[in-house]
Amino acid sequence: MQTLTARRLLTPIGSVEYPVITVGDDGLIAEIESDPTLPHANDTLTAAFLDVHTHGGMSHDVMTASPKDFVEFNRFLATRGVGQYLATTVTAPIDATLRGLEAIADEIERAHDGVATPIGVHLEGPFISHAKRGVHPEGDILPPSIELFDRFQAAARGHIRLITIAPEIPGALDLIAHCKALGVRVSLGHTNATSPETQAGIDAGASSATHTYNAMRALDHRAPGVLGTVLDSSSLFAELICDGIHVAPELVRLWLKAKGPELAILVTDSMSAAGMPDGAYTLGTFDVAVAEGKALLKSDLDRGKETLAGSILTMDKAVANVQAMTGASLGIAVNLASANPARMLGLEPAIRPGTVGNFNRFAASGRLEQTILRGKAVN
Repeated sequence: MQTLTARRLLTPIGSVEYPVITVGDDGLIAEIESDPTLPHANDTLTAAFLDVHTHGGMSHDVMTASPKDFVEFNRFLATRGVGQYLATTVTAPIDATLRGLEAIADEIERAHDGVATPIGVHLEGPFISHAKRGVHPEGDILPPSIELFDRFQAAARGHIRLITIAPEIPGALDLIAHCKALGVRVSLGHTNATSPETQAGIDAGASSATHTYNAMRALDHRAPGVLGTVLDSSSLFAELICDGIHVAPELVRLWLKAKGPELAILVTDSMSAAGMPDGAYTLGTFDVAVAEGKALLKSDLDRGKETLAGSILTMDKAVANVQAMTGASLGIAVNLASANPARMLGLEPAIRPGTVGNFNRFAASGRLEQTILRGKAVN
């Protein structure tokens, strides 16, 4: 049994002053009480983070990572406050995607203790728009196909939990409906969709939007397109990469005002260079150059063009950034990185007896100072 104390505990539904949390040997919360008589530091416990969009870190890409690579990556995520994540693919040749999904499924099914746990796959591509492909290889982008998705899901042994799709492509709406019927969440992204095309995707079953603003048709005051519809929707969750590079602070504030504290989701979209120094890295099958906080597609950079290739953001920095840019409280910022992605996936976000004892401890300054997974401190 492990006992955790703090000055306060922030949960998705409120706070507990002077909490005393007992976590059993099984890693599950056994009891939450309050005792103001015990000595406490001026610190705050919150839920650990859930990153639903990460491609890798510590020089490892989830599509090519070995079991040893995953151990290092999972440890790294844990030190940045992440308790669970979706291993996120990128558009690649079909055979490479199938191999990657099989290896990720192996990792998901392994036991994890004291490290971040992959709980599923986010399939980003290949069913995306050529016009808004970003760094996804043009030759590997494919039209939406239920048959091919089912092959991917079979290779992943049912672990695909989220898929990014451009709703305007012929066949997309059928695939969205198919995924919804299987319980797989659909996120609209890498899309040049008009407003009616976006709404059709929502009506077919889409529940989120992938890295809002990025790889989307630009907003026009007479033709709001996908971005206007995503921000205006009262039902759609919306991811955002809050690194100060992908989205300007003014538009971070607009995103949070539009989606509110219930539908906004922080993601990292981190690639293999996260946690590493500047240099040459890979994302899927292509080369990326990292310098001064930016991850750029090497082939475009050689031609004098800057194309962002994911990020080197970590979730603790995303949570700090959104507070600095918007004035959001720690509780709201943490919910954007924990409770909201959980609810988007259909998971229970509550901190209560019977749930996993994954927590982050923040100092009075707001700095993340400790991650606790299954009741045990990992850093």
